[in-house]
Amino acid sequence: METIKVSSKSNPSNVAGALANILKEQDQINIQIIGAGALNQLVKSIIICRGFLAPLGKNLVCIPSFTDVKIKDSVKTGIKITVKTQQN
Repeated sequence: METIKVSSKSNPSNVAGALANILKEQDQINIQIIGAGALNQLVKSIIICRGFLAPLGKNLVCIPSFTDVKIKDSVKTGIKITVKTQQN
């Protein structure tokens, strides 16, 4: 399963397009974020992506969890969101 990273500087439309393209081929994807700004961009991306996939009869389910992310020599707590598709 593929994992993508979203930051506070990510463009929601670009992320939504990437998510939609992946979710047309796969049933789920993991997304990794750290911080409130990244979460904000991700939520906007998921909303836009849902608009891309709804005409195909696909709805999105998001499953959040915590994850440890190693950055250089330190470990930070991040958020992992698994996004799955389900047929309407």
